[in-house]
Amino acid sequence: MTEEKSELQNNKSSTDFATGAVVGATAVVGVALWIQIVIWVFIVGLLALVGFGLQRARNPMAEVGKPVPDFDLVYYEGYQYNDTPQMKLSDLRGKVVVVNIWASWCKPCEQEAPDLEEAWQLYKDGGDVVFVGVDYVDTPAGANEYLTKFGITFPNAPDLQSNISSILNRQMGVPETYFIDREGILRQVKIGPFTSVEEIQSIIEGIK
Repeated sequence: MTEEKSELQNNKSSTDFATGAVVGATAVVGVALWIQIVIWVFIVGLLALVGFGLQRARNPMAEVGKPVPDFDLVYYEGYQYNDTPQMKLSDLRGKVVVVNIWASWCKPCEQEAPDLEEAWQLYKDGGDVVFVGVDYVDTPAGANEYLTKFGITFPNAPDLQSNISSILNRQMGVPETYFIDREGILRQVKIGPFTSVEEIQSIIEGIK
């Protein structure tokens, strides 16, 4: 009887030990899994930051108070600057440049179009202020209809592949207008449509 009791105690001790070992191993595995998750989250976050940095390096974005990254302008026929069909933004250095991003399918753009053209008429003969329209992801037919409808005469260029808008408006939408000073520094950004010619003038005069 005593031997049976002793054997039962030994078995219980062995069972308790085994159970404890399993629990301990489970705890270790649990901790290891948690650590692995943390490590992987860190790695994924790090890769995302690196990817964002590389993307910005390839497609630098304009920032207020800093030089605007250069880009090409290939003008629509009939909407060239001084009869020049193609140029870079940097070719306009020495002038105040007003870059307006628009699209024929953009209803708020229609609201400001007459004011932009009227403002252009006020400055075009002076030669020290240039308006440039950038037509965002549009069709040539739609663009031509829009420009004709609102009697736009200032230079305009398409942006079919978003090369310009990826630098300027960061795909935030249209319309947006960027005011660049004579040194090529971005001075102000207007998000949404202008409400008057005076609003456009006040920004330009503040930069001149």
